Parts: sequence; C-alpha cells; structure tokens
Amino acid sequence: MKDNWRDGNDVKLLINGEEFFPSVFECIRNAKEEILLETFIVYEDEIGNQLQQELIAAAQRGVSIDITVDDYGTWDLSQEFTDALTAAGVRLHIFDPQPKLWGVRLNIFRRLHRKLAVIDRHIAFVGGINFSADHLISSGEKAKQDYAVEVRGPVVADIHQTCMLLLLRASSRKERRNYIQAAQVAEPAAAGDVRALMVERDNGAHPRDIERQYLLAARLAQKRLIIANAYFFPGYRLLRELRRAAQRNVEVILILQGQPDMAWVTALSRLLYNYLLRSGVKIYEYCQRPLHGKVALMDDNWATVGSSNLDPLSLSLNLEANVFIDNEVFNQQLYEHFSHLVNSHCKKLNIKTAVRGLWWRAPIIFLSFHFLRKFPTIMGWLPAHTHELKLVTPSKDFTDSEKNHITQKTGESTKVTNAIFKNKQGYEKYNFAKNKSLNESYKKKGLSKESIS
Repeated sequence: MKDNWRDGNDVKLLINGEEFFPSVFECIRNAKEEILLETFIVYEDEIGNQLQQELIAAAQRGVSIDITVDDYGTWDLSQEFTDALTAAGVRLHIFDPQPKLWGVRLNIFRRLHRKLAVIDRHIAFVGGINFSADHLISSGEKAKQDYAVEVRGPVVADIHQTCMLLLLRASSRKERRNYIQAAQVAEPAAAGDVRALMVERDNGAHPRDIERQYLLAARLAQKRLIIANAYFFPGYRLLRELRRAAQRNVEVILILQGQPDMAWVTALSRLLYNYLLRSGVKIYEYCQRPLHGKVALMDDNWATVGSSNLDPLSLSLNLEANVFIDNEVFNQQLYEHFSHLVNSHCKKLNIKTAVRGLWWRAPIIFLSFHFLRKFPTIMGWLPAHTHELKLVTPSKDFTDSEKNHITQKTGESTKVTNAIFKNKQGYEKYNFAKNKSLNESYKKKGLSKESIS
C-alpha cells in the first residue's frame, strides 16, 4: 500500500466514552445528508438505545444512514431494537453472519473489529470504543479505559471511502452505482495543520499495513516509543524491533493490562516480559480498570489511535482501522496523558518478577509464542469463508401501528416508505433472535462479546 498522508487536518483526542459519545451523538444530531457507521459491538443498553434514537431521528429527517455491525460482536440485539431502526429507514448491515452450532457461533475469526463513523463526509471518528455503556467510567469497576479521535479535513475522504467499499458487498446493482458515486466524492477542505494517514487491515490488499506502520515507528524512533495496548502478543518482527530500539537507548515503554477483562490474555502477554525486559524495554501494567486502548506515540510527532490490538487476531485476521498522526501538539497531549497513567495508575514490572518460575514457564513460552506466530497460517489451511454483509429487514409481524409508534416516539411525522419492508434484490433477510436462555448459555461458554473486542 502506498502511504497517502494528507495535510490540512484537525484531529481531536477523545478519552473514554464520556468524551466520545457526546461528540458522536451531537454530530449525528446535526447530520444533514449521510451517516456511515461501523462497529464491532452495539449493546442494547443506555448507549445503544441512545444511538438507536439518534439514528431514527436522523433517518426521519431524510439523512441516508448505513450502519454495519459484526455478527459475532453484536449477536443479541432484540427484534424490537432492529425493527425500530429499519422501519425508520436505517440500513442495518450484518458483517459475516455465520450459522450456529447448538446455539453458539463458532467462527470468531476474521471479524469486523474496526470502529468508524463518518458524518456528512466531512467529520469522522476512528478508535477502539464500541457503542456500549461499559466504556463509561461511571459504569463501575469494569469500565474500560479507551480512546478515539474526531477527525476533520482531507483524510476524512479516505475514511469515507473505506466504509463505502465495504458496503458494496451488500448492495443491489442499482444501489451499487449509488455507493460507487458516493465513494468518489471530493475530499473535504483543509480544517487544520495536522498531517494524517488512514490505514486499514483486511484479508485482501492490506493484510499487514497496520503492523508495517508499527515496525517503521520502532525502527525510526530516536527518543521514545510508548505503546498502550489492551491485547499484546505481536509477532517476532515487532518484538525484535522493540528490543533493538531499547538497545540503541530509545525509551521504549509498554502500557499493558494489569486489571484484565480476560485473564488468559494478560497471561499470554506476561510470557514475553522477560524477553523484553532483558533488553531494556520498560513495562507497566495499568491497574485502575481494564485497558481497552490501542494507541501509541513515537518521538515528538508520530502517534496512532485505532481499533487494532497487537495480537494475532488484529494483526492477521480481523478487519481493523487506525489513523496515524504526524503532529507535535497531538503527540505532546498523548504523551502527557501517558505520563499521568504511568505515574498514577500503573505498576512497573522488573526482571526479578519476570523470571520468577521461568524454569517451568520456559517450555510454555516457547510453545505458545511459536504457535501464535503460526496461528494465522494455520487458520489459512482451513476452508476460507467469503466475507459478506446482510441487510436486516423488519419482521413480518411488525405491524403498521408499531411503525407509527416509532414515528411518534421520535417526535417526527415523517412517512415511512414501504420499500424498506421488502426483501430487495440482492439482499438476504436476516433477523436477530431474542432468546434469554441462549444468552445465558453463551455466557456460560465464555464466548462473551468482550472476548475479542
């Protein structure tokens, strides 16, 4: 992939749901033409319900809306929730729906893990925050520490095109022409002085683009390299570059999970601590709450915020998106935030702790590391499935009175077109099941939505 850095952007750092959700909802509220949204998870909680109402209100005032959610991450939305959206005119797409075995979706790989939103083609959001209340610090001990950015300027055109190209998978011939035209809109005017790059990872033309940016940062770092990442188990090349950077006196700092949402993930990361600490890499575990961020900075200008973890799923299988930023002011803001985390909410790891029990852990480290390195290749041996999108349509028993109730509920009297109640050519009907017993069995098997978020 040829790097397509864009000048003239404005990028605003958003920390946690308290900053992210109000910004997104305000932009949706002010949208006039188009809303594109992709996310791994939508919970049917206070945040998901507010998102639903904001999208319904926007659709009823004539805004074109496409929202794409992952079938594994967003598996338990009720029929009522999806009916309300689709009846209002929101096009709700399901990424890669898979059959279930005994009530469980077995395919947890190659998911739509990126979190993107583009409003009216001139404002975009990129990050790791899902539409769920557990990204609000006020939600309690398991609230996630996470990040996103609000972007304005020419790079928004690249983010918009990324979303549009995915939608081409789910369109009829007529609508495909409309999507192609929308994907080729003129880039927005300059909005600031930030240089930015949109980078995606997919299973086609961009399989290692995000990893390549991290490798370049590690190789080019002269002063410092700080990585805060929720799920850290990268391949050998990146580990080697981190060690080399530390050995040439670059301050290499890793901020990883100390209060993990999944203990086994942190256990895998800790297998690497001795290898890294021996070369001078500094490792801190964030202990205030689960760390869900995927952010980094290098020297005084380079930084990145996005959805990509540094593990085999994100680097080799899932669809991911990060924005890379070349700006001293943004870099300094992120650096000050990292410094606060390290000084106030992290514990520093040392070599003595890392080597404790090494005699019995060494074989596990060796086998785990090399298995995970080859994991994407092993997955490639299995029959490959083709990614697809399916459009959700209202259920047959969704009555006219319920349609009218939705219109009245949002305070609008816009007429709902009958076209959205038909199975359009090229679309397949897909309905979510509302089944509490299924939800409980899912949780018992440990396959929660957070498991690869």
